Amino acid sequence: MSNKTNKIVGLGLLTAIVVVLQVLAVAIRPSGVFNISLVLVPIVVGAALYGWKAGTWLGFVFGVVVVLTDASAFLAVNIPGTIITCLLKGMLAGLASGLIYLLIAKKSRFIAAVVAAIVCPIVNTGVFLLGCMIFFMDTINEWAAATGYENAGAYMIIALVGVNFIIEMAVNIVLSSAIVKIVDIQTKKKA
Repeated sequence: MSNKTNKIVGLGLLTAIVVVLQVLAVAIRPSGVFNISLVLVPIVVGAALYGWKAGTWLGFVFGVVVVLTDASAFLAVNIPGTIITCLLKGMLAGLASGLIYLLIAKKSRFIAAVVAAIVCPIVNTGVFLLGCMIFFMDTINEWAAATGYENAGAYMIIALVGVNFIIEMAVNIVLSSAIVKIVDIQTKKKA
């Protein structure tokens, strides 16, 4: 298979994995209102293997699936704000992962994968929190008050992203770097 064909097939598989992982996460929903996203793993892997455009594409697909399956609480408040937030958080996470990987990979592909795996959830969560502040702050204040938080900022960090972020980061670092390392080893064996 040619390099271009490999990239198309690989990106197609990763796109399908993004959709399946996000749909399963919503169906299983182990952590209350917001679920832990394992979708960041194929986004980082795609960004590492196929470049920042692939990472951005996979992040876009992630954002679309989130809007369609897991954003009803926010869609009820602000449809355009929800769409903008969901699409941007995924796309920018994939873009940032791809660019940071590209920057560091010349020195060490493994370290580049680890750093990209750290950057992806930070950007994803950061853009989500920024979107909450821009589009949903009145609603966030109501949710915070209803759950006993005096401070909406604390509610956003603890209730909306806290444990999820830590688990996403850890899983992403371990799986993304391991998958990229395995692909590198397999690629070297074929060469």
